[in-house]
Amino acid sequence: MADQNKSTRLLSALVARMRRGGSGAAAAIASKPAPASGAATGRGEPSSRAAPEGCSHGGGSGRSPIGAALVLLAAVAFSAKAVLIKLAYRYPVDAATLLSLRMAMSLPFFLAAAAWAGRDTTVPALGRRDWLEVLALGLLGYYLASLLDFLGLQYVSAGLERLILFLYPTLVLVLSALFLGRRIRRRELAALALSYGGILLAVHGAADWAGARAPLGAALVFASALAYALYLIGSGRTIRRVGPLRFTAYAMTVACAAVLLHFAVTHPWSALVLPREVYGLGLAMALVSTVLPSFLMAEGIRRIGAEQAALLGAVGPVATIFLGYLTLGEHLMPAQATGAGLVIAGVLLVTWRRA
Repeated sequence: MADQNKSTRLLSALVARMRRGGSGAAAAIASKPAPASGAATGRGEPSSRAAPEGCSHGGGSGRSPIGAALVLLAAVAFSAKAVLIKLAYRYPVDAATLLSLRMAMSLPFFLAAAAWAGRDTTVPALGRRDWLEVLALGLLGYYLASLLDFLGLQYVSAGLERLILFLYPTLVLVLSALFLGRRIRRRELAALALSYGGILLAVHGAADWAGARAPLGAALVFASALAYALYLIGSGRTIRRVGPLRFTAYAMTVACAAVLLHFAVTHPWSALVLPREVYGLGLAMALVSTVLPSFLMAEGIRRIGAEQAALLGAVGPVATIFLGYLTLGEHLMPAQATGAGLVIAGVLLVTWRRA
């Protein structure tokens, strides 16, 4: 995602391990970003709603002002990703090249985390089935979802992109009902109606000023959210079997390798001759919108719990819209503002039940 941000299982696991007696080396390795994860239905993580981007399962009292502040800062930092991508698109760079820069600059952290996870002799080695599932889920949830997101941002505003990605808790809910036999309650049906009515309104408003390609961009971003929702549903058992630290480190390493291979096959190396500003923005995506907020979110979840963090994550779309206005000159039309309010209200209806 993507990045959506999208639970810092990896960071949370590293922090927990260090608290049980890790060394200073563990602290260094903990500079690893971890993508959003979830529980079972709802960035919306897997559960009806899990944690926001960068969230993991956790358990604080929910009453820590510092914890809430850390989660809010993390949500804003994660939300800056779309704005950074849009800024980079002002230069001669395409989606695959930009995504490759982000992944290449994040890869050292993933490799360090994977090496750290491999040192744990108390857990069984991964079997053939485990490796295949990690490979498939890494490609689906982090490679495909991220690529579709970057492609979609070529045609839609940062604010609209964030709103569409914010739908993924509702997608997990619908997919769980279709394929897992989960019953959708009336409150959740109302939430779905609000969310998707809001998206239709926002996309229609965007098409009025962004042109005919806005629906294409919206469709690509929606496909990204769908890929991530499928990943969330499919990853639960694998994560429990493999462990969150190893799974996230290995899956993200797979995604990085896939993105870099994609670039090598489809682009000449001369495509990397880019303005310095693009490299700066790529580094910011890797560090400011991935690594740093992962630490903040992990500590915030430890203090207030994943459920409260998930609710505070609703600030994400608002932060992206505001940042887009300040840095990109994106204007929020009345129809988009109304649609944004409906989407946020609908997703909160889905997530509030768990929190």
